[in-house]
Amino acid sequence: MTSAPTPPVPDSDLLAHLRVDLHAAGFTVDGVEERLGTVAARALRRDHALPAARALAGDDPLAVIVRLFCLNHAIDTDVVERALPTVGVAGLVGLGLVAAEGAAVRATCDLRPHACDSAGWWLASDLPESAVGGPLPQDHVLGIGGASTTLATWTPRLPVARALDVGTGCGVQSLHLSQHAEHVVATDLSARALGYAAFNAALNGTSWELRAGSMLEPVAGETFDLIVSNPPFVITPRAAGVPLYEYRDGGRSGDAVVADLVRRVGAHLAPGGIAQLLGNWEIVGDDEDAWRTKVASWVEGTGLDAWVVQRETQDPAEYAETWVRDGGQQPGTRAHEQLYGAWLDDFASRGVSAIGFGIITVQRPDRERATFVDLVEVTGPVAQPMGPAVLAGLRARTWLAERTDDEVLDTAWRCADDVTEERHSRPGDTDPSVIVIRQGGGLRRAIRVDTLGAALLSVCDGELTARQAIVAIAGLLDLDASVGLADGVTLVRDLAADGLLLAN
Repeated sequence: MTSAPTPPVPDSDLLAHLRVDLHAAGFTVDGVEERLGTVAARALRRDHALPAARALAGDDPLAVIVRLFCLNHAIDTDVVERALPTVGVAGLVGLGLVAAEGAAVRATCDLRPHACDSAGWWLASDLPESAVGGPLPQDHVLGIGGASTTLATWTPRLPVARALDVGTGCGVQSLHLSQHAEHVVATDLSARALGYAAFNAALNGTSWELRAGSMLEPVAGETFDLIVSNPPFVITPRAAGVPLYEYRDGGRSGDAVVADLVRRVGAHLAPGGIAQLLGNWEIVGDDEDAWRTKVASWVEGTGLDAWVVQRETQDPAEYAETWVRDGGQQPGTRAHEQLYGAWLDDFASRGVSAIGFGIITVQRPDRERATFVDLVEVTGPVAQPMGPAVLAGLRARTWLAERTDDEVLDTAWRCADDVTEERHSRPGDTDPSVIVIRQGGGLRRAIRVDTLGAALLSVCDGELTARQAIVAIAGLLDLDASVGLADGVTLVRDLAADGLLLAN
């Protein structure tokens, strides 16, 4: 596999001209979606270009820019000159964004808009598989993908002094961090990735401290208030003939890359600091709690709080299919079958029955106390973005970790506004056989409760303490008060952790 083209050049004067043209054309997330239509825009985000190409008849500036930089079409030089008159074709060549192809030019990289609620950017990365037309180079620099979007939406956006982006790639996470961090440090083993990150920082009028090196090595001895990482978590066979892609493969066997990152990241967190990570983990055997045992062992002895949400699992064949195809190998080819077999052999050698994917949130306590470790599985839809819920969940879990059961019981609680109750009964029954409490936001939890739990929630208005409410309800239900209090405080802790109950 050959190397991809050199990353573009962050020439400040030419970038200023380019920004003028991109703004004038309306090259934004909303502008492109309006020009393409929802269906074609969604297809383009999935790297399927045909619907977008069909929607872009005409040579208006936005259509030309999308065809040039998102669809990798060769476009006549005079058409590009009219669409981007301030930077011009000569400026695009000078930036390394296009190369001549006869009387036309073609983009050397992918460039597209990216946004969050408070800001919009442009992001350059290597050409996707649809443009390359075959297997990707091993030093490929990935653009905006599902994993990077997930990490961005789950990261708490609290103001911080120092933030670290481990394995920055083209700089997606650093763009987000630049909105709420005074100083951003970004690391990557790939020189090409750092080249793209430097270009994207300059293109968007910001700056980061870029450092070359593997994972946390470039920040030895330093601490940060917030660390984010979309690490090279893909579990890849260490076998001859299996390509190692810099953007996804950490060069270690199994899930060792993520395990090592979790174990080491605490040394780089300031007191109260948070790390938000993505990861894969191998599951051995049929025990549904096996993943919890494994991931909990990564945190053990670190002195960190941990909140891990498993979002999905794949069996070994599904996982192999995903990542062999991700590298550009087409099913049915000999190369595809050889790689597929290598993955299956690798998992079989360790008895792996499934692979989990999820979000790992760790926190260094800012004072001496017992730490918490909460490992949950949530596979359904969640709030978007999840960052505010993650921050609220960390604060709630911290509050609970610092208080005894008696203190929790002596707190007045109120039910969150997004909580609803469902009651189910069999035809003819007067009493419900199932009571479910549902959360509208956050993790959108659905929790089955008994009569005591339902009654407790019904009176959580911020006036009565949990103890007062439970003792009164236990009397009405003819329950032993001590049993009610033991069950009740467990329920309150569970609901409070995820924001279904709020301390008044």
